[in-house]
Amino acid sequence: MTSPGPYPHIVCCVEHGSPGSDRALVEARRVARSGRSRLTLLHVMEPLRVYPAFPGGGTQTWYPDPAEFRTQAEAWLTEVAQNGENAVVIDGMPYHAACEWAREQGADLLVAGSHRGLVERMLVGSFAGYLARHAPCPVLLVRPETA
Repeated sequence: MTSPGPYPHIVCCVEHGSPGSDRALVEARRVARSGRSRLTLLHVMEPLRVYPAFPGGGTQTWYPDPAEFRTQAEAWLTEVAQNGENAVVIDGMPYHAACEWAREQGADLLVAGSHRGLVERMLVGSFAGYLARHAPCPVLLVRPETA
């Protein structure tokens, strides 16, 4: 049996419904296969927000059920994982939590999509930019497909 390449443990940050995340996962799998690396798919659940029950106002408020969201996220990630890939769901602010988890687990490479919409970047900042500056290991940022 041959030993893993330069990245024994690769962590790919994944997000449901994100084309950039989908491309990052394809690339992470390619790198993992070429180096016989262990691949972990990491999904970070952001803190839940409170939503108004009715558009336009009203006094009732809808509180999402965190257990239901976690169950859905774990089921989705389990479906996405292939051939012995680890599937991990954690809680927290995605950029902080992903870096801290990678540090604690001794990740050798973090892979993520590099594109968010303009509005989302303005409101929460760039996840990819944060990883590039603060990750405890090398980071591979995968650009979205161009037309």
